[in-house]
Amino acid sequence: MDTPAKQSELAELKRRVGELESQIAADTEYAPFRPTGFYTAYYATTGFMLGIFGAMASLIFNIVGSALTGKHPLEIIRSYLTFPLGDRAFELPPEQSGLMLAIGCCLYLGTGMLLGIPLYLALKLWGTDKSLGTKLVIATVVSLLIWLLNFYGILAWLQPEAVDMSEENLIVNRVPWWVAAATHLVFGWTMVLVSPLGDYVPYHRVTEQEAAK
Repeated sequence: MDTPAKQSELAELKRRVGELESQIAADTEYAPFRPTGFYTAYYATTGFMLGIFGAMASLIFNIVGSALTGKHPLEIIRSYLTFPLGDRAFELPPEQSGLMLAIGCCLYLGTGMLLGIPLYLALKLWGTDKSLGTKLVIATVVSLLIWLLNFYGILAWLQPEAVDMSEENLIVNRVPWWVAAATHLVFGWTMVLVSPLGDYVPYHRVTEQEAAK
């Protein structure tokens, strides 16, 4: 075989090697995960995590409001502690009240995280790509529904069944309706403000070609 023929064959082999390398690269190319449809699991988990911000905002709102009206700063926590403790929640000695109030605050924040799940799911289901005003309306409606369900659908029925206490000291009677509603609204509006932190952004792995640019 003369030299030109060898060079021609070598060029053909190089071309074939290049094709095979391109095919292998295409077959093994990284394909990022992309959900098909509404990513419920992700948004539920994110809502749980972001719910603590809404709970902290609503707790601070109650602390400031209670202080301005001359009540105990953690009056709402003491009211919620009547669920496990009954009327004794307002009669605890100083050495016990601090610990119980701290536990009550933790339970309050934990409850907010749980309530963040349905609220965040609603924001993502109906409020994606909508204006801030639309999201606030959605949060307002869902927050008030949660308030009605919690206070008049669950606590009003469950607390008397679980704790032996006087009827006037039930949570739904101790916490004014407008305070409870405002607390839930502050929670919901805060969730709207922090909701962009939970937007789903697919992971993108930088390829060697992109890194070389």
